[in-house]
Amino acid sequence: ACAEMRRVLAPGGRLAILEFAMPTTPVVSGAYRWYVQRVLPLVGRAVSRHDAAYGYLPASIDAFTAPDEFVKILRHAGFADVRAVRLTFGSVVLYTATKGRGAVG
Repeated sequence: ACAEMRRVLAPGGRLAILEFAMPTTPVVSGAYRWYVQRVLPLVGRAVSRHDAAYGYLPASIDAFTAPDEFVKILRHAGFADVRAVRLTFGSVVLYTATKGRGAVG
């Protein structure tokens, strides 16, 4: 998937990915896990009317690659200037990268 994102970007193009993550601070992590498992599914059901719409989210967050590993994956796919910035007490990670100007494919 990362190689395909790079392929479709124009030379010099910027990639930005905003991904949920588990905060690294124990207190924040515990509160966040409670919120994601208990509150967010209720909000999701109320907003989307689909019982399973947000039920997968806690498992998805746990299963996603750690930020430092995802940075390595993006670099391996050929991206440059790869960065990962934790936002909102670490519950979200903004990944940015660039396709080099001379890059093809």
